Amino acid sequence: MKKYVLPFAVLLAIAPVACGAALPPVTPGAQWEMAKPDDCGFDAEKLAKLADLIRERKMGTTGLMVVVGGRQIYAYGDVAEVSYIASCRKSVLSMLYGKYVRNGTIKLTETVGELGIDDVGGLLPSEKRATVRDIISARSGCYHPAANIGGRVKGLPRGKTAPGTKFVYNNWDFNVAGTIFEMRTGKSIYDVFEADIARPLQLQDWDRSKHKRTGDASKSIHLAYHFNLSTRDMARLGELMLRKGKWGDKQVIPADWVEESLRPVSTFTAGGGYGYMWWRDVDDKFPDAFKGAFAAHGMYGQRITVLPALDMVIAHKSARNGKHPTKSSDYRDLVRAIIAARN
Repeated sequence: MKKYVLPFAVLLAIAPVACGAALPPVTPGAQWEMAKPDDCGFDAEKLAKLADLIRERKMGTTGLMVVVGGRQIYAYGDVAEVSYIASCRKSVLSMLYGKYVRNGTIKLTETVGELGIDDVGGLLPSEKRATVRDIISARSGCYHPAANIGGRVKGLPRGKTAPGTKFVYNNWDFNVAGTIFEMRTGKSIYDVFEADIARPLQLQDWDRSKHKRTGDASKSIHLAYHFNLSTRDMARLGELMLRKGKWGDKQVIPADWVEESLRPVSTFTAGGGYGYMWWRDVDDKFPDAFKGAFAAHGMYGQRITVLPALDMVIAHKSARNGKHPTKSSDYRDLVRAIIAARN
């Protein structure tokens, strides 16, 4: 694939502290291009110490990849190992939504009732008033049990929260977002991912045969759409979002959808927010580096962190899941150590 190089004036505007003029951003080809950390403004010796931090904290990290300007400058563990990405799947679905929202196939203003969606035991009239936009921003007000564990709806009464008024991280919402996608497109999430993202981005470790929707249908008919990806392929997804949906000369995701999906619908008192299945990230120690930052979060330490101010993507995996989880606080310190490695 032909490499895509931004004009230097554009580079300065979007990545003022990233690689220097000798290494303008590139689009990854079939294999990741490697770069020396020093050539991208990072201290190689400081990055090498990340392994010590991982071991000292017993972080359970099985794969870590740091990308600057579209080039790999650091890797730890087996970045080709394929495993469960947990709730990062939701951010992946958000990426798929863009094309079909923009061409009118999916309408964000359409309600659950208008779509004819129901569930085990029936949905309440108020729950059927939730829009697609409410669903993908975790503000549906529907606290029906989900087909898979996760979310924060235990103990919340149904029918008491008006749709669109309150953020509640809820797997029922996310699973229904998958149902809506397949209902409106007439296609499997995994088939669309393969055609719209995996092939254009040349994902190195994608295997369609290992993917199907799963869950307990006795609790909810809307099953989860789990993904199994490698660390290096997760980094490609982050790189695509960093480039506002463009991969080389191809606009894979509409640029305005990337911007809209990252715009916080919910904001939090501690900082940051939540858009359309993407988290907005902040850090009081490195506020400049985190300007415009966003992330996909998954249980046990699955992460895609994008720092536009540094032209950087960080992908992290803990493939052993619950046996060796990576605590959020430890991952935060790992990201801080990466930022602190700048020259």
